Amino acid sequence: MTDGHGFDKDNFANAQPRGSPMPLRDHFRAPLAPRYRWDMLHGGWPMKLAERLNLLLPPEYQAGPNIHLGRFEVDVAVLDERDQSAWGETSGGGGTALYTSAEPTLTLDVDPLDWDEYEVKVYRNYDLVAVVELIGPSNKDRPESRDLFATKCAAFLKDGVCVTIVDVVTSYRANLFAGLLEELGWPEQTADDGIYVATLRGRRIGNIRRVNTWYYPLVVGAELPTLPLWIGDAVAVPLELEASYEDACRGVRIP
Repeated sequence: MTDGHGFDKDNFANAQPRGSPMPLRDHFRAPLAPRYRWDMLHGGWPMKLAERLNLLLPPEYQAGPNIHLGRFEVDVAVLDERDQSAWGETSGGGGTALYTSAEPTLTLDVDPLDWDEYEVKVYRNYDLVAVVELIGPSNKDRPESRDLFATKCAAFLKDGVCVTIVDVVTSYRANLFAGLLEELGWPEQTADDGIYVATLRGRRIGNIRRVNTWYYPLVVGAELPTLPLWIGDAVAVPLELEASYEDACRGVRIP
């Protein structure tokens, strides 16, 4: 049975064998937290999603995880201006001349906006065609973070990249899907602040730019749905959230 957009839910749900269903846990509250940290799941889930996608994708496609921790700090050595050996000799010595900059016109101390990214990207050769965003707390904890996420996803959609959002974060109630719809010019569309999964894909039909959405609320204790992940105008593969979630939880011994 299709949903009116060419997505056959029954066929997708049965595309791959799965083990016993593992109901969705609340990874942000007791009894799992704090012993089984939420980032134990988020760190492994993208790889499990990518593995299952690569079993289904045509040969010219490739899925891979991308994890960026916004609070990771890189230790950069400070260069002493007097240590000219790092830059070569001054002009006249046969090396590179030092450039002495004018004083800055304004200096600001700003609060860095740190946020984490847990995602899976799907490429067709060198072209990005789909991205799966696993929401973390730092995506939802501040208005600035929520706005940045909406802007990022809107840019993907405008470039023809399918976007799937997986939000199992129960510690913050903001709905980033609703924020994305507002960014796309649909502020009248609302959604509750519970957890959910959603897929969006942008399409151009003549002079009309259309965005199709598949939105499903989640319930702790229930199974995760299978979503369409669009890798072309008329081609989708199943994003098996339940099976990959099971694999990720078992891999780090989350009970």
